[in-house]
Amino acid sequence: MYKGTRMRASALLSFVAAVLLVMAPARAADVLRIGLLHTLSPAPLYIAMERGYFRDEGLDASFRFFEAAQPIAAAAVSGDIDVGITALTGGFLGLAGRGTLKVIGGGLHEQKGYEGTAILVSRKAYDAGLTSVARLGGHSFGITQFGSSFHYMIGRIAEREGFDLKSLTLRPLQQIGNMVAAVRTGQVDATMAIASMARPLEASGEARIIGWAGDFVPYQVTAVFASSRMLNERSEILQRFARAYQRGVADYRDGFLRLDAAGKPVRDAKSAALVPLIQKYVYAGDPDGPRKISEGVGYYDEGARLDVQDVTAQLRWFIGQGLVKGQIEASEVIDTRFIGVLPPP
Repeated sequence: MYKGTRMRASALLSFVAAVLLVMAPARAADVLRIGLLHTLSPAPLYIAMERGYFRDEGLDASFRFFEAAQPIAAAAVSGDIDVGITALTGGFLGLAGRGTLKVIGGGLHEQKGYEGTAILVSRKAYDAGLTSVARLGGHSFGITQFGSSFHYMIGRIAEREGFDLKSLTLRPLQQIGNMVAAVRTGQVDATMAIASMARPLEASGEARIIGWAGDFVPYQVTAVFASSRMLNERSEILQRFARAYQRGVADYRDGFLRLDAAGKPVRDAKSAALVPLIQKYVYAGDPDGPRKISEGVGYYDEGARLDVQDVTAQLRWFIGQGLVKGQIEASEVIDTRFIGVLPPP
């Protein structure tokens, strides 16, 4: 009798515990505000959002879109966003060097063999003999602004190809759309543009592609960063963000970065499944959006690992150009605890 009573009591306690568990309020998700450009380059984050990877980590994630890289960094410092992804400009590195920001992982990476950023010349300049990257010296070249990623890329290409960067007439045009328009109309001899922008211009005969940036200077274009406040006070949330982000990168790589035997990108059901997720954020409503996405995706390293050697090279270059003040070490602007780094080549 005692044994039966004990079993019934135990069953009752288990039932009550189960009811209380169901009735208990669910733990509120932690808010995470992500700052980014309204472009194709942060596509793995769109995938992570649409497939619920942030939600799986208990994060109430939202996107805050910006028109340029520098305001994203400023928003992180002011506390308006928690995490950002943007180009590693001179302005960003200078701000990070003050101890307010740190790079925690990789983003878009120019890589040899992947057609990410085209070096584009006007039809007039091409017909006049600007038919190779080595001949860029002495011409006008459109960039967004001094200290931008475009400034860095053309500076490194000049070193590689042996012409003097100072021989170029750099034209700061503020926006990428202005750069493309300027080369199309012949206002500048050359500029850079992502594949989805550059290929239609070449197809129409309005401009010519003379090379791809990744074939000349493989380089870490964008990176994920967080404020020192986030690193010091909410590092556990950054760990969860990193896991969700890396899942998005894994899907992106599986869908877009596989190559066939001829070295050409594979486009199949896996890539097709990702396109509508991304198109909710870029080229929304554009009937030609799927093609632009498929042709315009860039390279991401496995696990979104950071190319620390290249970030170090960028920092030294910007300091050497006087675009970052002071002697800042790469270790002062990088935190490798969350996502990891690429092995040395």
